[in-house]
Amino acid sequence: MKTKKKYSDVKQSKKKSHSFWKFFWLTFLVVSLGYAWYSFYAPSNNITWIDNLEFAQKLANKSDKNVMVFFTSDWCSPCRIMKREVFADHEVKKAMDANVVSLEISIDDPKSEALVKQYNISATPTTIFIDPQGKVIDYAIGRIEKTDFLEMLLSI
Repeated sequence: MKTKKKYSDVKQSKKKSHSFWKFFWLTFLVVSLGYAWYSFYAPSNNITWIDNLEFAQKLANKSDKNVMVFFTSDWCSPCRIMKREVFADHEVKKAMDANVVSLEISIDDPKSEALVKQYNISATPTTIFIDPQGKVIDYAIGRIEKTDFLEMLLSI
């Protein structure tokens, strides 16, 4: 003997299923928005960024330091993560102030096109350490963790 499902039973079953998917998509949305915010959030830092290579080289020459060139862009998530996890750190700021003149170059800026070509930049972030004459001492392509960055910075 076949039993028929009552309309109320089917309706209640759909409600349970509907509640699950509603919860699932709401959770997915919240997690996605949180991750997007985390990826693009970059706290302010006290590093004095220069945006002109010639000025940075003159400053480096006068202060007997090298130049750190950080190639970035507005859309670069790993760049923002580096700014948040590396450059916002007090220990890193102190080491950078003592050892290098900091130059930040946006690859999206038409004025930086010649510099991007000169150093053959094809990805962001790219971090290059140069002497005051422009000769490359060391470089890294991609995101660098704090300890690796400090090691690289202190070895130049």
